[in-house]
Amino acid sequence: MSPYHSSSKIRAFMKTTACLLTLALALTVLPASAEKTDRDMPMNAESDALRYDDLNQTSVFTGNVVITKGTIIIRGARVDVRQDPEGYQFAIVTAAPDKLAFYRKKRDGVDEFIEGEGERIEYDSRADTVKFIKRAILRRYQGATLADETTGDIIVYDNPTDVFTVDSGSLNRSVTNPNGRVRALLAPRNRATVPAPPPAAPAAGAPALKPSRALGDEKK
Repeated sequence: MSPYHSSSKIRAFMKTTACLLTLALALTVLPASAEKTDRDMPMNAESDALRYDDLNQTSVFTGNVVITKGTIIIRGARVDVRQDPEGYQFAIVTAAPDKLAFYRKKRDGVDEFIEGEGERIEYDSRADTVKFIKRAILRRYQGATLADETTGDIIVYDNPTDVFTVDSGSLNRSVTNPNGRVRALLAPRNRATVPAPPPAAPAAGAPALKPSRALGDEKK
């Protein structure tokens, strides 16, 4: 076989290997970044009734509404959705009387979920924020374990930064919270256990200590 054919086969083999490595890396990276594209995912909705206005790009879902968008789940009695010319969606979720609307989303890169409730929920996919209004509750779960819980009048959660703000007010007053103040239960984050320092070694030349068999002074 000529050197020319050998070098051609080597180049072809290296090119094929590079393509396979590129594909493998793409498949490896995709699941990790999938959660960050929740706001870019299509919105799927189920309800008892729907009124759609194509001219104004608005939809009104009523009756046991369930909306999914990536890892996001939204539930309420009524959901009004408006879509802007760039495709971003703005949703207002209204709860049934004496009930709370519901929102849940997986946090990026960790086995944690953000879950919130309120009489009204406002979701903005452009800013990637969600607002819980009146009897608002925000919870953070580590797997299936409740880690944090916060209540207030208005809670605004920012998905990109995982930062939330809580306001108190008259709307949050109840029999168990007559002043309407913000209440929070925040679990400590896991910290690495620091090992205890080893016992100090005796100084060089110091006599070794031995147990005594007698109490008090020894007889001379």
